[in-house]
Amino acid sequence: MVEVLQAATRVLAGVALRSLVVLDDTVSLPQFRVLAVLADLGLARSTHVARALGLVASTVTRLADRLVTAGYVVRGSDPGNRKLVTLELTHTGRELVAGVSGWRHEELTRILGRLAPDERVFLADALQRLIEAAGEGYGAIPLCPVPLLKLTRFRGQR
Repeated sequence: MVEVLQAATRVLAGVALRSLVVLDDTVSLPQFRVLAVLADLGLARSTHVARALGLVASTVTRLADRLVTAGYVVRGSDPGNRKLVTLELTHTGRELVAGVSGWRHEELTRILGRLAPDERVFLADALQRLIEAAGEGYGAIPLCPVPLLKLTRFRGQR
């Protein structure tokens, strides 16, 4: 069962990565993650974006700098505290996120179209139960850091 889920994860990650390739390397995957979070949050403090992505604020600042330069994000300040940096998608940024989401929708529709109607219903029900079992926000907002001890075996002996 776990092997099947890992294979399904590779397929879904492939759809996500291919959707960015379609953009001719306009933005990197980490940059797109910032754009996607801003699409969900709207105008947001950079610290909120960092928390939603599970990143440190300085990383979000560097990513945002590139996105501001490219015209996808506008930087501002909180009226109540001018030291707090806010980020918001520009019209071009919203169009980019919508374009990627649209491509992903079309690609997933194409893949699902290869299944029989009853298989699609079964799959949707099973995936919905998996989503519920994982818990609200799983995959969108980091619940806790990934334990480094489990990763060291893949990086060689330390």
